[in-house]
Amino acid sequence: MQFKTSSSPYFHRDSQDSPHNVAILMHRVLYALIPGIATYVWFFGWGIVINLILASLTALICEAFLLKLRHYPLRPFLTDGSALVTAWLLASALSPLVPWWVVVIGSAFAIIFVKHLYGGLGNNLFNPAVAGYAVLLISFPSEMSHWPGLSSLGGFYPSFIDSLNLSFTGHTLGGLAVDAVSSATPLDIVRTELKQFYTLGEIWKSPLFGYLGARGNEIIAGIFLLGGLWLIYTKVITWHIPVAVLGGLFMCAGLFYLIDSDIYPSPLFHMFTGGAVIGAFFIATDPVTAATSLQGRLIYGIGIGLLIYIIRTWGSYPDSIAFAVLLMNMVAPLIDYYTQPRVFGY
Repeated sequence: MQFKTSSSPYFHRDSQDSPHNVAILMHRVLYALIPGIATYVWFFGWGIVINLILASLTALICEAFLLKLRHYPLRPFLTDGSALVTAWLLASALSPLVPWWVVVIGSAFAIIFVKHLYGGLGNNLFNPAVAGYAVLLISFPSEMSHWPGLSSLGGFYPSFIDSLNLSFTGHTLGGLAVDAVSSATPLDIVRTELKQFYTLGEIWKSPLFGYLGARGNEIIAGIFLLGGLWLIYTKVITWHIPVAVLGGLFMCAGLFYLIDSDIYPSPLFHMFTGGAVIGAFFIATDPVTAATSLQGRLIYGIGIGLLIYIIRTWGSYPDSIAFAVLLMNMVAPLIDYYTQPRVFGY
């Protein structure tokens, strides 16, 4: 007799009304992202909303095309929220100033090559959003380096129409080009200034930096942190991976900060600047590509935290969430193999 089965991730009591239904889990992740994205818009403008729309449409169209090509029913998979989670995470990682075609290419690559090429949800080896972001970062470094200045510090705050024009033409209605309204990220500034033999005390005098990290960025990270804690409270994720990621990053950054606080930023700076928080709670916890055993999750998370610090400090990229997660995705099966729980009776 042949039984009807579904692909992973598997959850107990996986019925339509169960809190562990895949669609319900994915929708809760989307709900948890909304406050952080809204805060992002408040500080950096409407570009992130345009990215979300473009990424979501591209992801759903590609998902429908691949499902049709593979003779799968459209409605169950288009409404489970998995494609939208990939699109929203990718859009949240991109600058509000990136051209429209960058968002489309990244979303299409994530869905077609990273998700469906390996068999769809439950079979992908890498987190689709992270893999799409990494491909964009390597392929289009110039377009990915344009970030807006903080509006509260006198930076350019484009209207929705100006954001549309920047996305599709590269210019505002007033004729300002992307280069004229963009600035380096705080992580970039720290790396560049340290190479020119400035100390952190001198760098910190810039109004770009606040009490914990980059001004504005620290508030956005705090809101995403609240969203992540809500996911733990509702049992969408467990605490193991987020705590391990942030703990590994904090310990490594704290060690070097104690060695020389003039050239190594504090652990709080690393946690509240860049994508460390959203990476720990929303990306590293992907149930398909992360380690699954309890001990394995801790090892997996600590590995991501250490790699984030290593690549940020000595690598070629100022932020390193994508590469850290992808590298640990590769070793997650090996971690699970050596951390399997003991079989009862043996």
